[in-house]
Amino acid sequence: MGFRFFRRIKIAPGVTLNLSKSGGSLSFGRQGVRFTVGPRGRRGTVGIPGTGMFYTTACSGSKRRTRLPRKAPEPAIPPKDQLKLGFFKRLLTPEDEKAFIDGCRELVLGQEEQALQHLESAVHLADGAFLAGFLALKTRRFEKAAKYLQTAADQKARLNRYFSKYGISATMSLPITEEVSAHVGPDIRGILLALTEVYQGHGRWAAAIDCLQRLRRLNPDDIVVKLSLAEILLESRPKDFAKRIVKLAEGVTNESELHAALILYKARALRELGLPDAARDTTTDALRRKKDRSRELLHALCYERALAYEALGQESRARGEFEKLYAQAPDYEDVADRLGLFGQAAGKRKS
Repeated sequence: MGFRFFRRIKIAPGVTLNLSKSGGSLSFGRQGVRFTVGPRGRRGTVGIPGTGMFYTTACSGSKRRTRLPRKAPEPAIPPKDQLKLGFFKRLLTPEDEKAFIDGCRELVLGQEEQALQHLESAVHLADGAFLAGFLALKTRRFEKAAKYLQTAADQKARLNRYFSKYGISATMSLPITEEVSAHVGPDIRGILLALTEVYQGHGRWAAAIDCLQRLRRLNPDDIVVKLSLAEILLESRPKDFAKRIVKLAEGVTNESELHAALILYKARALRELGLPDAARDTTTDALRRKKDRSRELLHALCYERALAYEALGQESRARGEFEKLYAQAPDYEDVADRLGLFGQAAGKRKS
């Protein structure tokens, strides 16, 4: 469960500057629907109401100009200047708050190491600890990340105080697949998801699972939490992990790519339980809907169905699935090897 870290600075109503690892970009649009122009090209993003989920898709390189609102406001103040404290204001501002502002400004400028240095002097503030924790996590400094994030969690009632004061929107994006991300802000949900990542990076599976269970108690239907928990259960394989995954997916229908991914994990768990018929039927149902599903997810579902056919002893059907998958993605997993193509290629080179 890796993450991408975005700094999002409001410039004017409906216009936001997003700063990520790949550089800056401008977003235009109303809440829930955004259009982004940046170093990775043009992307359309549509939010799923009430979930915090966003589908992000690349837009074609058409020469036609994108129509923006006729009265789209022009940026009045450069983003970096929004985070400057005047001389007299700086004299009256507490040291930890100044460090927080300086850290945010360094983030806007893309200087993440300098930003972390400033923010480490502001971890007494919940928002400072939140940002410092995510920056430490991004650079895999797990012990620091855990310390700062726990500090933020202990002050959860004070989260977003300084972000709001200075008009900053800080968003952490967890890429569930290439096309689907879960965006979380400075709240207990975001902190617990980040702590899950910290513990996962340390191999502390029980602690990671505990964080996700806490999140489930806050919102039992949170699909991101269910998906993350299923992923960790599959990776760590505690006692009865397969039964727990099937239980997690109980009642889940194929309504979004996140739901389909959880159904995929359910199919894997069913196969682990020695129920290949159920695993095959589960993947077949998921594959009936291909619209708005990433190629990566569809490939994973096809691969899982092929494994279910193998477990059923239906070798010809399994091979047919592997052949279709190879035609679409020849480097996927061990498909070429299962089809005996690596050996053939080696023989041709010798001859």
